[in-house]
Amino acid sequence: MKEVITKTAIKVPFYDLDPMNIVWHGNYVKYIEQARCDFFEALKYTYFQMYDDGIMYPIAKMDLKYIKSARMGETLTVECRLKELEPAIVLKYTIFSGEDKILTASTMQLGVNVKTGKTIYEAPEKLKEAVKNF
Repeated sequence: MKEVITKTAIKVPFYDLDPMNIVWHGNYVKYIEQARCDFFEALKYTYFQMYDDGIMYPIAKMDLKYIKSARMGETLTVECRLKELEPAIVLKYTIFSGEDKILTASTMQLGVNVKTGKTIYEAPEKLKEAVKNF
């Protein structure tokens, strides 16, 4: 499978901090969500297009490893890397603050038929083509 990597910049806002003045742990999920949406936009096959094609990809599994805390005003880089396309989409993430790695994560998304709710284990042709053309 072709290597597909995207990068998303996120500037840490004040409202993402906890009482200890570091990014609250749950906000890192929001950061990888943004990176995942940017990833599919970069592929030119977005969640809206998938849905219009009758498939959705809900998160089935998420794993995060916290390494270091981020602080207000830092610009984070979220690297998103495609690891698997079938039978599920598996993405790996690394969040950096400058050169420092502060979090690693992965998500697994299962394809689901919009109308029937049944799991689909083969990626749609448009998604395969988007990866090929990246």
